[in-house]
Amino acid sequence: MPTAKNTICLWYDKDAEAAARFYATVFPDSAVHAVHRAPGDYPSGKEGDVLTVDFTVAGIPCIGLNGGPAFKHDEAFSFQIATDDQEETDRYWNAIVGNGGRESACGWCKDRWGINWQITPRVLTEAMAAGGGEAKRAFAAMMDMKKIDVAKIEAARRG
Repeated sequence: MPTAKNTICLWYDKDAEAAARFYATVFPDSAVHAVHRAPGDYPSGKEGDVLTVDFTVAGIPCIGLNGGPAFKHDEAFSFQIATDDQEETDRYWNAIVGNGGRESACGWCKDRWGINWQITPRVLTEAMAAGGGEAKRAFAAMMDMKKIDVAKIEAARRG
């Protein structure tokens, strides 16, 4: 796999490989490409431990770094996954939340490693882009949701 010019580096305590393999099972156009082991001891691990993992999430090249517990993820970074319907929305949401993750508000959830995800139906994005009353109604409906309910967003768009 050619090296991308720009790659997202995600810091994990020690589970970069498990996270990458999970993402590869959940999202299309995702895969684990390489697992690199530490050539020597380092502050949060020993020689031979998994140090980095090269993977792709929904077409985005990433590196998972097992850097130890010094840094934690927060909502300042998230993957936003566009979905086409409720079935796809449910599938991704349930995979993340149902495997040790947790729900948040307005289509956001967090996986068990602390990475934030926005599972965003295109109908919501389209409503926001439409502006005016349609955007205002869809936005108000979204504000009361955790996982986005496509039918409720569609109804709000219509008024």
